Amino acid sequence: MAIPRQLPNAITVARIPLAVVFFIVLLLGGTYGIPDLTLRWIAGILFVIAISTDWVDGYLARRYDIVSDFGKLWDPIADKLLTGAGFIGLAILGELHWWLVVIILIREWGITVHRLMVASEHVVAAAWMGKVKTAVQGVALSWALLPLHVLIGLGPWTIVTAVLMIVVLVLTVASGIDYIVAQVRGSRQAS
Repeated sequence: MAIPRQLPNAITVARIPLAVVFFIVLLLGGTYGIPDLTLRWIAGILFVIAISTDWVDGYLARRYDIVSDFGKLWDPIADKLLTGAGFIGLAILGELHWWLVVIILIREWGITVHRLMVASEHVVAAAWMGKVKTAVQGVALSWALLPLHVLIGLGPWTIVTAVLMIVVLVLTVASGIDYIVAQVRGSRQAS
């Protein structure tokens, strides 16, 4: 079965406006100190759907051998917009500490800016550690965004959220270091 060559890229691009809608719904569901569980469920489900498209577009591109430079560049950018919206939204709502979000965003956007700066020379695809980091961020944010505390209790939900965010922080920093080391090695070999 053939699929349109641009389908993986279209899925990637669709993740960008979905991130905006998710962010707005998340904030609307938590404004004025009165959380709206319906909106929170909608925001959480929108995030889960959007982050799942990351796996879908990558699978289709590899399965049908239609990996493109556009996808290699824009897939990580769409991921960072979505996860960044999740981290920032949770910090605005007072559910995550800003220091954690700032560390994560500095790593994420620093690497994104670098990728954009070198895009005219070559496209830097995501490394395995970056992919693992994104997957763990997706799981952790899904857990934190879905109001599962109404089902399992606030205590257990808070503990799991804290542990997941520590794992996210460690993987985010480690994958950032891995990216920098790989780029330095690559520039030395090119010289």
